[in-house]
Amino acid sequence: MTDAQETAAHLRTTTGGGPPDDVDVPSDGLPIPPIPLLEPREGIPPVVTDADALARVVAAFAAGTGPVAVDAERASGYRYGQRAYLVQLRREGAGSALIDPVGCPDLSALGEALTGTEWILHAATQDLPCLRDIGMVPTALFDTELAGRLAGFPRVGLGAMVENVLGYALEKGHSAVDWSTRPLPEPWLRYAALDVELLVDLRDALEKELDRQGKLEWARQEFEAIVAAPPAPPRKDPWRRTSGMHKVRRRRQMAVVRELWETRDRIAQRRDVSPGKVLGDAAIVEAALSLPSNVQALSALPGFGQRSSRRQLEQWMAAVDRARALPESELPQPGAAPSGPPPPRSWADKDPAAAARLAAARTAVSALAEQLKLPQENLLTPDTVRRLCWEPPFRVSPESVEEALAGYGARPWQIERVTAALVTALAATG
Repeated sequence: MTDAQETAAHLRTTTGGGPPDDVDVPSDGLPIPPIPLLEPREGIPPVVTDADALARVVAAFAAGTGPVAVDAERASGYRYGQRAYLVQLRREGAGSALIDPVGCPDLSALGEALTGTEWILHAATQDLPCLRDIGMVPTALFDTELAGRLAGFPRVGLGAMVENVLGYALEKGHSAVDWSTRPLPEPWLRYAALDVELLVDLRDALEKELDRQGKLEWARQEFEAIVAAPPAPPRKDPWRRTSGMHKVRRRRQMAVVRELWETRDRIAQRRDVSPGKVLGDAAIVEAALSLPSNVQALSALPGFGQRSSRRQLEQWMAAVDRARALPESELPQPGAAPSGPPPPRSWADKDPAAAARLAAARTAVSALAEQLKLPQENLLTPDTVRRLCWEPPFRVSPESVEEALAGYGARPWQIERVTAALVTALAATG
């Protein structure tokens, strides 16, 4: 039995997870099959779409007790941006609620009513930006996905966690649907309500397991860091993240990518559709590499074919023409100077001593992570390890390494666990 299987078995026997008492348990030693979770215990709640219904939900959740389970559904791949199209909540004494942020775009009153209440989210960093946009910002949270990582579970999706920890099977067939659809079909609403049905139970079970493993304080520090993190700033030069950009090496070609990307983004935002539905990344790169001189040449490229109207082709051609007409001084540079160390693959040539430090530090962190039964990246981020090894303290000591790690954002529990091993790795490689 693996460590994760032992953890799951322990949770099922100590937290009430697994099948109810009136369900027959196999006596042949085979794994107990999960119980399908088909309906929310109070049924599918009505979707809140107006101010009066929202006020009732706010009052009910303000009067509830204990933590509140929160989830959000977006329309990634269908709509422009990452806005929420459904918000699900559940709290003891309030039951479950489904809120339509299209009809109720300002949920700040609900956010304020839950101030001081612990929010339970699964993969919190995915949902917090879209929740912040509608006025919902937690003051405390418990992330069940991150808790699962720290507890050593190899599969930390919500369905896998509910099954392994609580013994129930969630139907996950609607995770990638277009949540901007109105009205939302009943099967989708059932799926959405079930996503918060057992989050409180999962949180309680994971808290007990983390406490048993001596990792509960680690989790609390991680959760506090998520709450305290400021909103991510807008990405500089987002067009540089076009898929296939590594093929584009000449500055004039980069200008074509930039013009096409920005044109596509304006169109996608105006139409409120995913940019990929307007023009694919592969087509942008093809046009940049080919530098077509007219609409006929452009239409022959992959991605600009028969389904494109003459007007569409002309707007893409205009973007290419703008890039072709730019003076050399206005062409984009090959790339912004990296804010951190260079790619590790180049270290052996640029700084062999740094490469040796990195190899030793990676080995040390990996061994510690295995010993502590958690993913290496959760013990210490790879970026932090690289930065420390590229520019180590002038005098390597526990104090100087601790100071450097804290400056890179490592939490106290991480610093306490890794400092000695990193001091040894850095000292051994000079």
